Amino acid sequence: MEYAQLIAQRYSVRAYKPDAIADEKLAAVLEAARLAPTAVNYQPFQLIVIHTRGREQELKQIYGKDWFTQGPLVICLCVVTDEAWVRRYDGKNFGDVDGTIVMDHLILAAANEGLGTCWIGAFDPDATRKILGLPDNVEPLAFTPLGYPADELKPKKRKPLAELVRYERW
Repeated sequence: MEYAQLIAQRYSVRAYKPDAIADEKLAAVLEAARLAPTAVNYQPFQLIVIHTRGREQELKQIYGKDWFTQGPLVICLCVVTDEAWVRRYDGKNFGDVDGTIVMDHLILAAANEGLGTCWIGAFDPDATRKILGLPDNVEPLAFTPLGYPADELKPKKRKPLAELVRYERW
């Protein structure tokens, strides 16, 4: 799919078919995440691919919406905070920035494969740590279901470009 069309058609899917995802489609999505740029190319992230069947109740402790576990997979993006680049001027850890770029690559690659995603940040981090067995230095940053959409794109509401872009100075 042409890139401009891809970004225009990608949307947050909130209904999924239970159909299995072909291994090559999942591999393409994960490869896109691997290729994402990160600060100093440290790649301070891990992706946890979770099969939803039989784990619905457990996963709903992380995020309670029914559609979260409708599809065959859920992916958790984690940042290994002590492996991320840190800006020396102010100590800013770039793990969250790197993770955001990785997730963006992942969701766009999924859309390109005909798969749906929904970026989820409103999850319970304590339940996530317990259920996924995360070490202390690993931060769960975002989740997305991964599956075939069972809903349709609705018109996107976005601010006009003039409200979002400045030139030269604030």
